[in-house]
Amino acid sequence: MTKALERAAARRRYERQQKALAQRRIAAARNKRVVVVVVAVLAIVALFVGLSGFLAKSPTTATPAAGTTPTTTVAGCPQPPAPLGTNAVGLKLPDKKTAAGKTFTAVVGTNCGDITFQLDGTKAPQAVASFAYLADQNYWVKAPCHRLTTAGIFVLQCGDPTGTGSGDPGYGFGVENAPKNNIYPRGTLAMARTNDPVKGNGGQFFIVYKDTTLPGGYTIFGKVTGGMDIVDKIAKAGVADGGTDGTPAAPISMLTVSVTEKKG
Repeated sequence: MTKALERAAARRRYERQQKALAQRRIAAARNKRVVVVVVAVLAIVALFVGLSGFLAKSPTTATPAAGTTPTTTVAGCPQPPAPLGTNAVGLKLPDKKTAAGKTFTAVVGTNCGDITFQLDGTKAPQAVASFAYLADQNYWVKAPCHRLTTAGIFVLQCGDPTGTGSGDPGYGFGVENAPKNNIYPRGTLAMARTNDPVKGNGGQFFIVYKDTTLPGGYTIFGKVTGGMDIVDKIAKAGVADGGTDGTPAAPISMLTVSVTEKKG
């Protein structure tokens, strides 16, 4: 009887040990899964941060570009006035029907002289309607062209009254007339945008001064018909901090903008 009791007690001890061992194995497996999930999440976060950093340096975004305050002027470009800031309060996205099927001429008066655009309301009615509306609202008075890129992407970016790269008119709209081959020829006038293709367009735009391949899709809404020599001059002066993406070393600002419909 005693031996039977001893055997039963030994069996119970063995069962308890096996149960504890099984629980430890389950816990170890669970902890391993948790570690794998955490590592995966960290990898995704790192990828997102890296992508965000890339987007912040692309013409797709309205975030501030790196650079120092420009102090050098080039021939024919006196120092522009200080930015007035934004008067975006109360502005509303205009109906694209106001520009649909029409062609417009825009004259942008800068501290370096006039730059003239032809706006295509047939291919990009919403962008053109917005441009004409913001011009009529004096949205761009004393608005610096805040960003120049000189490597791989060759654009002068303008349209933010604050001069920081973060200003917008308080509304947004989607991409129109983006080239399928991602090629933006010299003289192209296109909308800059955030990484939101649905409402990422606002008041910022860029002028292409050298043929550029730019994936992602940006609205082409016109072309430069006069004043490319001014853009070339600013581009040749480079970036203020000596880099390839940032504030132009030679400051240029939009002082006045007038838009008129072309008849016939």
